[in-house]
Amino acid sequence: MIKIGMMIGERYEILEKIGTGGMSDVYKAKDHKLNRFVAMKVLKQEFSENTNFVSKFRIEAQAAAGLAHPNIVNVYDVGEESGIYYIVMELVEGITLKKYIEKKARLSYKEAVSIAIQVSMGIEAAHNNHIIHRDIKPQNIIISKDGKVKVTDFGIAKAATSNTITSNVMGSVHYTSPEQARGGYSDEKSDIYSLGITMFEMLTGRVPFNGETTVAIAIKHIQEEMPSPAEFVTEIPSSVESIVLKCCQKSPDRRYQNVQELVADLKQSLMNPDEDFVVQNDPDMEGGTRMIPEGDVAQIKRYTSYQEYEEPETMRLRSEVEEYYEDTEDEEDEEDGDDYDYNYNPGMERMTTILAILGGIVICVIVIILAVNLLGLGKDDTRGQGGIVAADSPEPTGDGSEVECVPMPDVVGKTVEDAKNTLAAMGFRSQAVYEESDVYDVGVVIRADVESGTEIPVGSLVTLTASVGPHGIEIPPVVDHTFEEAKQILENLGFVVERMEAYSETVAAGIVVSQSPVASEKAPSGASITLTVSLGSQTVKMPYLIGMSEADGIITLKERGLDVEVVHYEYNSQYAAEIIFNQSYTRDVEVAPGTAVVIWVSKGPEPTAEPVTYKCNISIEAPTKAEDPDYRSSMPVNIKLVTDDGRTLWETTATSFPQTVNYYNLNVSGGTITMTYTVEIPGTPTTDPDTSETIIPPATTETRTITRRVEFEKE
Repeated sequence: MIKIGMMIGERYEILEKIGTGGMSDVYKAKDHKLNRFVAMKVLKQEFSENTNFVSKFRIEAQAAAGLAHPNIVNVYDVGEESGIYYIVMELVEGITLKKYIEKKARLSYKEAVSIAIQVSMGIEAAHNNHIIHRDIKPQNIIISKDGKVKVTDFGIAKAATSNTITSNVMGSVHYTSPEQARGGYSDEKSDIYSLGITMFEMLTGRVPFNGETTVAIAIKHIQEEMPSPAEFVTEIPSSVESIVLKCCQKSPDRRYQNVQELVADLKQSLMNPDEDFVVQNDPDMEGGTRMIPEGDVAQIKRYTSYQEYEEPETMRLRSEVEEYYEDTEDEEDEEDGDDYDYNYNPGMERMTTILAILGGIVICVIVIILAVNLLGLGKDDTRGQGGIVAADSPEPTGDGSEVECVPMPDVVGKTVEDAKNTLAAMGFRSQAVYEESDVYDVGVVIRADVESGTEIPVGSLVTLTASVGPHGIEIPPVVDHTFEEAKQILENLGFVVERMEAYSETVAAGIVVSQSPVASEKAPSGASITLTVSLGSQTVKMPYLIGMSEADGIITLKERGLDVEVVHYEYNSQYAAEIIFNQSYTRDVEVAPGTAVVIWVSKGPEPTAEPVTYKCNISIEAPTKAEDPDYRSSMPVNIKLVTDDGRTLWETTATSFPQTVNYYNLNVSGGTITMTYTVEIPGTPTTDPDTSETIIPPATTETRTITRRVEFEKE
């Protein structure tokens, strides 16, 4: 069992729990060997005991560890120690795309396309290494604090068997492709379908298909026509609409045949959003009805038998969908052009694939040449088209692979928004700073920290310096203000305020923790100022477990985001076997998520044991300075002693201490003392500036509570 502070693999120190999923828990750890922070994904115990799953999980994780790309959460290490199977990954500080969409309701088409381009680049790197994700969804896409988009959980989906997928299928079925829902073969085009659904959600703030059950949603993916995102958001450009619909075709042959084609169209949509350049594939129109040769029929039967033998690779959803189809197949129109069961000829399929590839190459060349002309790139650089070329000496990554380098485009004279879109389309990150200028208009880029034409790695951060005009507006400091106050201050100056949230152990909820750009910088009216607002301390109330069964108690802790550190089994005459009779934290106390709790479970009465009774002979002292420095002697204190079975044994209000308590013949072994009292907080004196008179405001009162654990003695 994982504990905070433990060392794994003689190098990884577990620091804190930062997430949990259906199959694993994620911890922040420190790699002492390389002196860096990492994320450790640890398989849950129930999956660690499944040797078939562990074997596949290890193979897939090792394959994913070979990926190195700026848009992938890189895997550093895979290992096992004392039955603990873990993956060590890059630690990315940020939020998931799912939460980002929820915060913004929906994204602009430019932002959605820019994110989709970065996601596609990560998926393309995986596909080039023959790794299919199989679980592309906003929950598996992370946006870091510096705006970098990264795809995570490569290889995990394939390792999952039918017994593991169903535990998390409700979260993924909204994005699953028709062939995955049927339980059939899935390939790179399945990832493209899931990415199309993700783009739909970014653009509209909702998923295209919903239902009460996973089967109902899966059947909609298979049967129902894909709605257009423009039905929900009319301002979506026609090219972006066509890209989403092409990604989400029912038949894989009608989708983009590879991610490179998709990236080319996405980049084109940023430059020419309203042009009709998306080519729709229609393989069914390439020939008439085709008969399947007997040899191919036998091959399909053998492949079907192989699929049935490989049943653990499919979801349980498959059998439910097939059962549905057995009931309705007589009512279906088998002449639907999108039906998956059309006649199949392997020879024709190979010819179609070759023609599609050749056509795709021609289209890509045309698109790249158009990009060169539109962006003004490549005039002095004939090594590639559109600036999207590999450097003569690519930068090594340290693991034997190389990082793609591309020339820096000329963005001087463009607006900040256009410059950022241009850089995002080429895979760069960007940030803007401002300075006064009487030469450039407000919001126009004056210079970049990378000279035009310089080849830099994809994913690099480019800083743009933009004009605020001859007299920019100085950004005031708003840290430590409430969000409402800060927003009012900034909006009064003409700025647009964007809100982000984060937990803080030191700053109260609703108070601004940081601002970007920082105070004293100058920016034009209308510029966006991002304020990070505290959500306060992230704590959980401890549930009352005593009297629950062991199983119910553990489930209750898990539901609250807490964990079980250890379970003690002891004889207890007051509680039946398998019932919790003690816990290491008092009920309703505030603790951090992931806190490990010790519980005591009864083994029932001790065999042939004499009845055990307890006595309570204690002396209760006043609250100490360590417990409350504001307590003063003679304050009235309400004192209550409650036994572990919930009975109030003794209660009084006292002004002097110690207080003596004596009880005998008790049936429980301990209890809790609760002391409640009111303290007076004096007001802070101030001086009247006119009269120099000292003004002392009235004092305020505050109720304080202190609890102490008491163990009784056996009689």
